[in-house]
Amino acid sequence: MWQAEWVKSRLEMDGHECTIIPIETRGDKILDVSISKIGSKGVFTEEIEQCLEEQKIDIAVHSAKDMPSRLDPGFELIAYSERERENDVLLSEKNINLHQPIKIGTSSTRRVAFLKHYYPSVEVVSVRGNLQTRLKKMQEGLCDGLLLAYAGVHRMGYSDRIQSMLPLDQFTPAVGQGSIAIECFESLSKEKVNAVRKCVNHVETEFRLLAERAFLRTLEGGCSIPVFALATADEDKLKLSGGLISLEGDKLIKEDIQGDLNSADILGTTLGNQILNKGGRDLLKLIRDQLDSI
Repeated sequence: MWQAEWVKSRLEMDGHECTIIPIETRGDKILDVSISKIGSKGVFTEEIEQCLEEQKIDIAVHSAKDMPSRLDPGFELIAYSERERENDVLLSEKNINLHQPIKIGTSSTRRVAFLKHYYPSVEVVSVRGNLQTRLKKMQEGLCDGLLLAYAGVHRMGYSDRIQSMLPLDQFTPAVGQGSIAIECFESLSKEKVNAVRKCVNHVETEFRLLAERAFLRTLEGGCSIPVFALATADEDKLKLSGGLISLEGDKLIKEDIQGDLNSADILGTTLGNQILNKGGRDLLKLIRDQLDSI
């Protein structure tokens, strides 16, 4: 809702009248099982896309990291907000660190895998729900701390509870982490598309996310696959780091690539193929087989 209100305020500042229509998705409603068990495709988008197609809403506001790598025909991402810090953060009301034998709550297979890889003494506890729900579970003693995206923690005003900011070269984020994505259906008028892009879209972030999403699409990764990628821009150049880690954290494949900003899609596809050819294809099969058996 914070993201929807932010987009609404940007559009209203430019003179556009807006109404927010709250929609609950499967990912919002089912909180007692992992995302991998309820299906990774469209967990946070399916119900919203139905409303887009039926023209009940003009645009949908998403966390960019929640978007599937491939959208169904007729759907399109038309704008990306300027990206906040991409880091994962350790949140707690205690003075803790990941070198201690502590319990950390997260629902992300990527974060679980990185914790197992870099901090094997940490015990991981599955925690899902919005930030307030997770904080309540932590306060009730389910875990000592939470591993979350900085952007959400910052937006909700809990930055004072951040114990540590995890380094991007170790905890490389999920594709799109830190940005808001705007989705529409092909029936939306060009006038409205242009208005949204003018008010919301950040050009550098768009190029960065185009590269990351092309990488994710090449690996055919979903919400439950521990794929990670981060693109950074420097004037007209783009650097993309990305890879794949096993569920147990014992196998990590990572590569970097650089190129022109305007070749973002090509860079992402090229890096994805490099990861697949470096053992990623077999690792993906293993991960999917393990998820199917859970």
